[in-house]
Amino acid sequence: MSDDTLPALTERIDAHLPQTQCTQCGYPRCLAYAEAVARGEADINQCPPGGTETIAALANLLRMERKPLDPVFGVHRPRTLAVIKEPECIGCTLCIQVCPVDAIVGASKQMHTIIAKECTGCELCVAPCPVDCIEMVPFVDGDARDDWPWPEYSREHAERARRRTQARFARLQRLARLADARALAPYPAREQIREEIAAAVARVRTSKARRQTPRRQPQ
Repeated sequence: MSDDTLPALTERIDAHLPQTQCTQCGYPRCLAYAEAVARGEADINQCPPGGTETIAALANLLRMERKPLDPVFGVHRPRTLAVIKEPECIGCTLCIQVCPVDAIVGASKQMHTIIAKECTGCELCVAPCPVDCIEMVPFVDGDARDDWPWPEYSREHAERARRRTQARFARLQRLARLADARALAPYPAREQIREEIAAAVARVRTSKARRQTPRRQPQ
């Protein structure tokens, strides 16, 4: 395969994945797995959430023989949904940090909750929780489509999960670049910091003096 066909093939393979972003395939997100398959570095039977449907779709796309799901990567199970037992949540934000689709909302020391319609059931939030307040429950809102092989993951949900994952990945890249830039930026000299603080104090004092100066009454 020539390199110029790799992006197009990767995109077609990615379109045949359920977009759970669960990392069970051994890659950090579905797109990375799709690229590995396109390169011939990963097999078509490494996606437990997709199960036989994913294997069949990829086999047809790549004109390969179907094969059973590789148990090394897990077993196919019905889709589940993460639920936070909110009274037990301590607001540690660890689950927020690992959710691949930003389906968890909350703030530090504040109760968290999961946006059910965005959760892919990846289970990545369960292990980091220090108080075990996250449980996986059966997902019962399937949306079967004639042209879509996964009744548990509708086309709309898969596309939305892909977009949310891409947005999160782009945001993390921006934050990483910003952190690098800050680390490389020269630290201002102590004298410069004193001058900036003194200037700021002077501005505040001037502003206060202006507010406290009585206005002249009109004659």
